[in-house]
Amino acid sequence: MKNILIVMLALAVMSAACGQSETDRQADAAGRAADAAGRAADAAGRAADNAGRAADNAADATAKTGAAAAGDMAKAMQDVANAFSGGGADGKRIEPIAFQTLQSHLPKVAGWEMVEEPRGQRMTMPVPFSQVETEYRKGESRIELTIVDTGFAQMLIAPWSMMLATGFMNETSDGHQKAVTLAGNPAFEEWRSRDKDGTLNILVGKRFMVSLDGRNLADVKDLHQFASALDLGAIANLK
Repeated sequence: MKNILIVMLALAVMSAACGQSETDRQADAAGRAADAAGRAADAAGRAADNAGRAADNAADATAKTGAAAAGDMAKAMQDVANAFSGGGADGKRIEPIAFQTLQSHLPKVAGWEMVEEPRGQRMTMPVPFSQVETEYRKGESRIELTIVDTGFAQMLIAPWSMMLATGFMNETSDGHQKAVTLAGNPAFEEWRSRDKDGTLNILVGKRFMVSLDGRNLADVKDLHQFASALDLGAIANLK
């Protein structure tokens, strides 16, 4: 019995020792886990702060990039406008005159009635120009008249260049196209004999585009009658 008690006591002591050791180990492990969790929380906080700063920096960079891109776009548009706007003898950009001034040069032609009030427009970008247009009537005949101040903008003048070249002519059984000169200004005449329609385009003072577009005309001479009624010299001297 004594031996049995001693053995039981020894087992109890060992069991207690083992239980205490396991508890300590669990406590230590829990402490280490808590420390690790704390460190992880700190790292997460630092990562969140870094992410926030990165987002702010990205937003700032995007805003700056957007502003720079907008500035570059505006500059590019201005460069294009400058390239095609032309200029006077001194190379400076010419601002088109008010369309109301152009309107004052619309002619009165005997036998023809202005159908409607003239329509005017002036634009500054990307290619500056101003213009006025109206329509005249005589019986079934119609003539639309347009005067444009190009400010020497080559983008506007270029499409006419070939047709205005001295000596150009194209004649067919249906009519003709040819370069002519009116009061010292290069012009382009087109006549469609089958439809009795025609156009007369005049480049005045290398700057102003005068267009006459006729329908149901008796003859191409109707267009020249209008051209004669226009004071091309006064238009060329507009500033």
